[in-house]
Amino acid sequence: MNAHKGGDVPWFVRWGTFTILYLSLLLSLSAYGQDKDTLYWNSGRNLLISFRLPPSPVGHKPQYIDLDNDGRPEVLRTVTATGIPVQWIDDDGSMRYGDLEGSTRNGCLMIDRNRDGVYGGYGDLIIDWVDRDEAGNPAMMVVVENCEEDEKMKSRGHYMWFIDTDDDGAMGYVDYATFQLRCWLHGGRSAFLADYHGQAAFLKIHESPEKINDLRLNWENPFLFYDPDGDGLSEVAFRLLDTPKHVVADGQRNACLKGRIDWVSMSWDMDNDNAPGNEFDLDMTLHFRGPGFDYTDQRHTNSNLRGLPAADSLFMDVRWRQLTELLYPSHDAAWNLIFHRGEWKEAWFTYDEDDDCERWERVEMYQPLDAFKVGPWKGGVDNNAQSDPAGDRGEWDKDFSGRGQLYVAPFDGRIHLFGAEEGVWRVDQLATCYQGMGLLYDGYGPERVRREPTSFPTVHYADTDANGFFDLIEYDLDGDTVYEERVSLFELGLSDTTRVISTANMETYADFHRLQECVAEGQWRHAMTVMSVAGQYALPTSWYAPMMHPRSIRERYNYGYWLAFYLFKDLEYHFRQHGAPYEKLLALRRAYYSCDWSEFLP
Repeated sequence: MNAHKGGDVPWFVRWGTFTILYLSLLLSLSAYGQDKDTLYWNSGRNLLISFRLPPSPVGHKPQYIDLDNDGRPEVLRTVTATGIPVQWIDDDGSMRYGDLEGSTRNGCLMIDRNRDGVYGGYGDLIIDWVDRDEAGNPAMMVVVENCEEDEKMKSRGHYMWFIDTDDDGAMGYVDYATFQLRCWLHGGRSAFLADYHGQAAFLKIHESPEKINDLRLNWENPFLFYDPDGDGLSEVAFRLLDTPKHVVADGQRNACLKGRIDWVSMSWDMDNDNAPGNEFDLDMTLHFRGPGFDYTDQRHTNSNLRGLPAADSLFMDVRWRQLTELLYPSHDAAWNLIFHRGEWKEAWFTYDEDDDCERWERVEMYQPLDAFKVGPWKGGVDNNAQSDPAGDRGEWDKDFSGRGQLYVAPFDGRIHLFGAEEGVWRVDQLATCYQGMGLLYDGYGPERVRREPTSFPTVHYADTDANGFFDLIEYDLDGDTVYEERVSLFELGLSDTTRVISTANMETYADFHRLQECVAEGQWRHAMTVMSVAGQYALPTSWYAPMMHPRSIRERYNYGYWLAFYLFKDLEYHFRQHGAPYEKLLALRRAYYSCDWSEFLP
């Protein structure tokens, strides 16, 4: 008797196959369950943000080292969930046998990223936490990212201190899925994971510590964020630089810091419209450069700063663990040092006219270069890759004759840099050319994401008599790189001078905010005056209804300017249509550029 016919399979074969499949499934489920149970849930397999070091698998036994033979461990060696060797150092005597990780209050984490058996060697990452001390000195976090051994002739690595000046516990951000310092990672436009929000500070240089001459100093030294209204957002940002001299010695390119701040940028959210989702809406920047000032008397201590001496031998360069002080200007001292101790040679000014850049004002300033060349490193005003291709207004005082002072010009109602020889405004009415923090650093790529604009309106300013005030305004509204309209205040019989605002005396954020409020209200009053004049000539003003209902300081500033400008140009066209004499047209121009319309009002 045949066991089967045609394609039939014997029962015992079918049963054996089923048994094998069932057992295989059980084994796979068992393995999955074991893997799921032993590995930390957010160990890199998920696509969620990694906020913490993924702990070792369940059952892994750390190694403990008692450096001073006191019966308590000072070093804990273990692995992460992905098998990366890590070493914890106890700096406050809190470590005990049985601990699975060290302290993030007063401890040090050394990550052997390249798994070469050397913790904190070339290519490795170290994070050290310093707790607030009994004297009330703020907590700190230092991140040391050592360069690769073959990168010693390049500026590679990081040496970065975070100062918890607002005592919120938030400091730097490390991506523990990749073990990379990611202090520029953000959600939305500029909601940074690192603590740049509120009252905060950091010090940073893109170098490994062993290549730095004095580890009390730094390059961005400091980057200060101010929160004067206590809303947890930064209304002011100061960036102070100690530019290093690079010297080749001992087979590496060393960064020699001077202990002098020679580069400063100061930025303000002038209208105080920052909010969650609109962080770092900083509108105006003043930038100084020159010999600057010595800051080596600006000492900051913390009794917890010195790391455990018994662990010194564990570090490739232990100097930063042996520090008892850091040298940098504080939040309170920076203003006085900049304006009263600093010696400067140039002042630059940038205003974010289209209000589209959630920027923290580092090097986003327009540069005194070609008004029409576009793109990073192309020689135009937006030469720096972090500047907005269009939408900003830049002005430059190349001899510091104006000492960083400001003025509000009657000819356009805007804040200008006193002493500037020249200025350029690349108009971007609808903010279509967006720079923003989010675009440049998305993916940490070097290029902007958006395409560069091919054309844009441009307004050029010049101080022809060198008295510190602009007196010549030129317009290229059709974007052909030729100024088709030229307005000389002198030819109109108008003075170019006005009250100079002493920036050095504007020591509080409220002073800058009030200035912006006054400027915005002035723009709106001027627009309403021109509306009245347009009504005298029965001009149809309803076309501009979208600009007639401002809802904020920003909109009164922006709509006020443009509404007045459009109506002025309409009046000019109306006069020409009706054959107005030259004198009438000249009077119209004088009225607009002086903000004095008395001749046209009843």
